[in-house]
Amino acid sequence: MPLTPLDIHNKEFTRGFRGYDEDEVNEFLDQVIKDYETVIREKKELNERVKLLEERLGHFSNLEETLNKSILVAQETAEEVRQNAKKESRLIVKEAEKNADRIINDSLAKARKISMDNEELKKQAAVYRTRFRMLVEAQLEMLNNEDWDGLVARFDEEDEQQQEQIEEKA
Repeated sequence: MPLTPLDIHNKEFTRGFRGYDEDEVNEFLDQVIKDYETVIREKKELNERVKLLEERLGHFSNLEETLNKSILVAQETAEEVRQNAKKESRLIVKEAEKNADRIINDSLAKARKISMDNEELKKQAAVYRTRFRMLVEAQLEMLNNEDWDGLVARFDEEDEQQQEQIEEKA
């Protein structure tokens, strides 16, 4: 067990013949007591400071550990978000490709239908043209027919007869 300043103060030495000078020993002991008290007080203050610093170090160590865990969680979350974003972007691309294929297929089907409708219209136009030509040719043939001249002559005769009847009545 270490000495205390009180132990040093109460220490009594045996006296011998022509021993140490008692005043000198007492002065030295007083100085040792003061120095020892100072050392003990400094040691106590340093121990308290060490304790305080250890508490702060513990706090900061806990804080560091918490921050490290938070960083790990943030990194894991960021990785998860990145993976989810990749998955979502792949899905969006697939969806866009499906929509593009559907649009292209719809456009091709419409183009085919328009082409078929166009061909049908061309056929109908050719048929109409042929029929119209046939009609015009038939009409020309009628006009060039001699029966027409007879018909016109008959109309002219009927006109003359009607004129004569009108003149007779008048």
